[in-house]
Amino acid sequence: MSPRSASVNEELRRRSRERLLQAAVELVRERGYEATTLGDIADRAGSARGLVSYYFPGKRHLVQSAVHRLMHRTLDEALEREPHTEDGRERMARAVDAVLGLARDQPVLMRQHMAGLLQAEGFVQCPEQQRLAELLRDTVVRRGSQNVDADYPMLRSLLMGAVYAMVMPNIPLPITPLRAELFQRYGLDWEMGVPPDTEAPGGTGQTDLSRFFATDGRPADQSK
Repeated sequence: MSPRSASVNEELRRRSRERLLQAAVELVRERGYEATTLGDIADRAGSARGLVSYYFPGKRHLVQSAVHRLMHRTLDEALEREPHTEDGRERMARAVDAVLGLARDQPVLMRQHMAGLLQAEGFVQCPEQQRLAELLRDTVVRRGSQNVDADYPMLRSLLMGAVYAMVMPNIPLPITPLRAELFQRYGLDWEMGVPPDTEAPGGTGQTDLSRFFATDGRPADQSK
């Protein structure tokens, strides 16, 4: 039997990593972070326990990467959905709504994610986080920023603060006033994006999030 080619091996590794990311999102959403083990994630993904360590140095790194994947794919989907637009204000509205929509629809995942960011490791510098940063920076550029290096961190901080407020246990703030505050800051009209009483096709509240993880041979991120 001929040995597998380098390209086949690379594709198998990519699919294995995708399955681990998907399993991490599913299990943390179902059980919470503390009740999810790396062994659980490996079992759900159909992978050997040692393979997890090959791709990720630990559970926190894996879970942050998985949630960053969900975030950047949700954002990408929102920015590029039909009708496609190059209008910077509409794209900013879609970006805000995509992130706030995740906090509304996936509170357990986003609460665990925010808690992880407050740990000593902070942001995990993974490809998923970098892609999320690229999309947000591009949104700021298209909105017409004259100082992207200042405006991008400010947008990121404002979105993180809004998500934190929405997922606080026992005293969460509803999406509407937070959205209104952000829309006012960026000069956006309320009907832009996806107002809270409507939902875009493929909203983030769906149980099946598999479309964000390419385990069937198709790339999850068509921009790469």
